[in-house]
Order: sequence, then C-alpha cells, then structure tokens
Amino acid sequence: MTIFEALRQEHEIQRDLIDKLIKTEGKTEERKKIFERLKHELKIHEDAEERHFYVPLMEKDLTQEKARHSVAEHHEMDELVEQLEDIEMDASNWLKIAKELEHQLIHHLDEEEHEVFQMAGKALTEKQKTDLASSYNKEIRKTR
Repeated sequence: MTIFEALRQEHEIQRDLIDKLIKTEGKTEERKKIFERLKHELKIHEDAEERHFYVPLMEKDLTQEKARHSVAEHHEMDELVEQLEDIEMDASNWLKIAKELEHQLIHHLDEEEHEVFQMAGKALTEKQKTDLASSYNKEIRKTR
C-alpha cells in the first residue's frame, strides 16, 4: 500500500461522516455522535497526515508550497470545528457552519487527491511511498 492509498481510505471515512452530519437535524443524539466521530477522525488524520506526509513533502522544493497550503487548510477546518463546539447544535447557524466545514473539507480532500498526490508522486520514491503508508497507518491504528 502507498501513502496515497492509505490517505484515500481515510478521506472516504471523512466524506461519509460529513455527509451524514449535514443530514442530521437539531440537538439530537445522532448529530452529537456523528459530530464527535468526525472530530476524532479529522484530528487523528490531520496529525498523522502532517507527520507522515506533509513534513516529508515540505523538505522538497517541488511540493513545499502545496504542503504548506494543505496544512493551513487543516487549521481553517480546525477553527470551524471549534466554532461548532462553541454553539448549541440546535442554533440556527450551527448547520450553516457545518456546511461551510463540509465545503472546505471536500475542497481540501479533492485538491489533495487531484493536485498534491500528483506532485508528491514525482517527489517521493517508491520506497518512501510504502514506508510512509506503513508509518501513517500504524499511527492511525494506535490513535483510533
């Protein structure tokens, strides 16, 4: 398995959770459960991805700018998650912020898969791609 395959697996979990979250209504146990799971998945993915994908890419001229941009997007999404935590789930603007998170998350995942992965594919050796997948997956398993 390569780092790209490992990351895509995690991206599908995030896409599924954000889709389910947007379909929930009000201050329900379902919304709370999905939001908590999404927060956890975003956090463990972000931490492992930055360590096992973006740090190596920042060391290469070809991918440094894209890697920094992607890490900045992680921080923007973290801020939206914090906003969602700070307001009641049945507040009128909760769903609006959740939809903004959905928009940013989908944009980020698509950009990563269609632009960053292509550049990283040129910058990383085959051994690096499999080694990074191994260390990434190990961290995900440990923190999940």
